[in-house]
Amino acid sequence: MPTITIDGQQVECRDGVSVLQAALEAGWNVPHYCYHPGLKVVASCRLCLMEMKMPHPQTKELGWAPKLFPSCHTPVRDGLEVRFDSEKVRSARQHAMEYYLINHPLDCPVCDKAGECYLQDYSEAFGTPTSRMVEDKHKNPKKDLGPHTLLYADRCVLCKRCVRFCDEIAGTGELRIANRGSRNEIDVFPGVPLDNELQGNVVDLCPVGALLDKDFLFKQRTWFLQSVKSISPADSRGQNIWIDCNNQGVHRIRPRFNPKVNDWWISDEARFGWKYITSGERLHTPRVRRGAQWERAGWEDLPAVVRFRIEDASEAEGGADVAAVLSPMMSCEEAWLLAKFIRQLAPQATLVQGVIPVEGEDRTFPGGFVIKAEKCPNRRGIETILAHFGGPTQTFADFLTAAGEGRFRVAYVTGGYPDAKWVGKDAAKALSGFDVLIVHDLFPTLLDKSAVVQIPAASFAEREGSFMNCDGLVQPFERAIVPLDGVKADGQFLFELTGRRGLFRAANVRAEMAAAIPAFAEVYEPPEMPKYAH
Repeated sequence: MPTITIDGQQVECRDGVSVLQAALEAGWNVPHYCYHPGLKVVASCRLCLMEMKMPHPQTKELGWAPKLFPSCHTPVRDGLEVRFDSEKVRSARQHAMEYYLINHPLDCPVCDKAGECYLQDYSEAFGTPTSRMVEDKHKNPKKDLGPHTLLYADRCVLCKRCVRFCDEIAGTGELRIANRGSRNEIDVFPGVPLDNELQGNVVDLCPVGALLDKDFLFKQRTWFLQSVKSISPADSRGQNIWIDCNNQGVHRIRPRFNPKVNDWWISDEARFGWKYITSGERLHTPRVRRGAQWERAGWEDLPAVVRFRIEDASEAEGGADVAAVLSPMMSCEEAWLLAKFIRQLAPQATLVQGVIPVEGEDRTFPGGFVIKAEKCPNRRGIETILAHFGGPTQTFADFLTAAGEGRFRVAYVTGGYPDAKWVGKDAAKALSGFDVLIVHDLFPTLLDKSAVVQIPAASFAEREGSFMNCDGLVQPFERAIVPLDGVKADGQFLFELTGRRGLFRAANVRAEMAAAIPAFAEVYEPPEMPKYAH
């Protein structure tokens, strides 16, 4: 590892990185707009300038070079000495910041980026308290770039991150720099709206309030939000996300850096596909059928009711006429608890891999980002748990065939999908002949006509646990918001269903799983990004 000297301090660096990246990782607050570790370097913003020692052309003695160098474009090499804390560098930053603020409007009180805007931060830390600009500011119109994104062009600092993202990562190239000189501005090509499957990332990339998400516009001040680590259930890669929420609920989803899965980006389906958790159609009351009528059940009584119904209806030896459908929308811990409960109650029960939704084919973008066709987060985790428990197991298609032939009398079916479409008419017909059908789901489905116990489920944002992605990475996620009023978190209910008392903690259950299944012993936590490596 090369060692460089920054402002008189020696720093060990990773091979192949720029001085700027090395300084950021070592804790220096070096201002920058155009640089992003996931994009090509253009060195256009001139904020990360530094002084660097170079050999004198005649004497060959090392001394400070007369000009400044962009640290984002200078690779580290062993023995290099640079400094950011000098009068020359401070003066250059102040002049650059003055230029950025010449036409910038003073609309921080109404800007969605306020509180996380690097123009605010850099103006405070590196700018000057006054401006010499006395002429009228040049004003640009607001633009609608596409179905999700607005451009406030008069706030733009022309870092070109959004343009480079569409060219390099998405490969769609909708954005460009229009006009010349002081009239430069971001725009779309005529008739080509910003509407690719990764376009929401340009809002995250924008270091100021120029590009804004229509869904989040004027909804919340960022300092009221709490960011919670989570995993998107949008597809089987398990894209790492931040859920930004408060006591009013979820307000937005942002990407969380993970070099093994999604790098700095997320897909639009992960970003915008969470709205179903606030749907008015969600189930929110546990119910038990008494004759032809539904009766509300208390959560404290439900475990005993479920256990009694299964034991009372099963007639086959070892419970061979009992089945449990483990949805790939469940966490690993929830699936473990349900499988354990069913096999304790009915050792010969059949464990079923739930419906695996697939849409089209995997899509790989020029920057290497992949959107998986498999639209569930934990198919591989469920498979691993089924393989551990062994015994009778089936795919969902085989289960429906066997159910239609009358081989089962009892089933505990879990859902958790974003809508009720996962249950078709064929599935509802095949399961209609069960003596006891217990349905644990987010939304009403066709199964409800045959169900005798209906258990409302919690969404991914209301639970904690882990998913095993398609590559075998076990990734934990945290609860962001409390469950919908009247709903108990799935892990807590299944924890009580197995006869345990106290609070469900996913990490404790996962430790129990790891003792039996080595695949769950390693939980992958991505490295934290330096604060200013945005």
